[in-house]
Amino acid sequence: MMNALIARILLCLPLLIFVTPGPLYAATNVEISEELTTLYRAARKVISDNQGHINNAAIGDKGLSGEVVAAKTLENYQAATGKTISKAKMSQAQAAMLNAVKKVMDDNQDLINEKGTGLKGFLPAIFARQVATAFSLDMKGKMNIKLTAPKKYVRNRANRPDKWEHNVVETVFKNPDYEKGKSFYEDTKVKGKSAFRFILPEYYGPSCLGCHGSPKGERDITGGKKEGGVLNELGGAISLTIFH
Repeated sequence: MMNALIARILLCLPLLIFVTPGPLYAATNVEISEELTTLYRAARKVISDNQGHINNAAIGDKGLSGEVVAAKTLENYQAATGKTISKAKMSQAQAAMLNAVKKVMDDNQDLINEKGTGLKGFLPAIFARQVATAFSLDMKGKMNIKLTAPKKYVRNRANRPDKWEHNVVETVFKNPDYEKGKSFYEDTKVKGKSAFRFILPEYYGPSCLGCHGSPKGERDITGGKKEGGVLNELGGAISLTIFH
């Protein structure tokens, strides 16, 4: 009798389901690397698309605040992948990348908005290097990202490829049998620490050749010497390291 009464009471109570909360986002190192390098590219594209606007001496405020560029970065990411990144499910690394974009843009507002000055020197590669530095600092040794290139095309020594990157560029990406545009990754060690390394090749497009094309040795608009690169040639790479 008592058991039957308890059963009737339980049937009247609302159904409660207890679920052990899991992580908001879980992905493999390959997936994380693909997302971050694509997000990094998406941010750089904002600067590339707005280079003429940034260098317009007749305009003061360019309307490219950190928040605006971060929003445009997410738009570019969605256009490239068909996926959206929501704040609710954003990973720590994704948030760090967007925060780095915001910081770099906000720190450079005086330069970008300087009226009466044409070429600001705020180029996509410079923006990307500053974002990489800010991102790597924010990740506190867990991850770092870097824009690099074949040694003969590196202008800033800070972007020179390390031994692993150089080996991949020269023996993998330059191998005619290797699929063009395909990333390369492996588990290895960095200064004795176990790490997952991911590197994505990049090729010269039409917009790159104004500074990196021909004739070799001629000064480009920044004052640097052109490298003599040609359309669709391997001109750089995005390198990401995730420490275990």
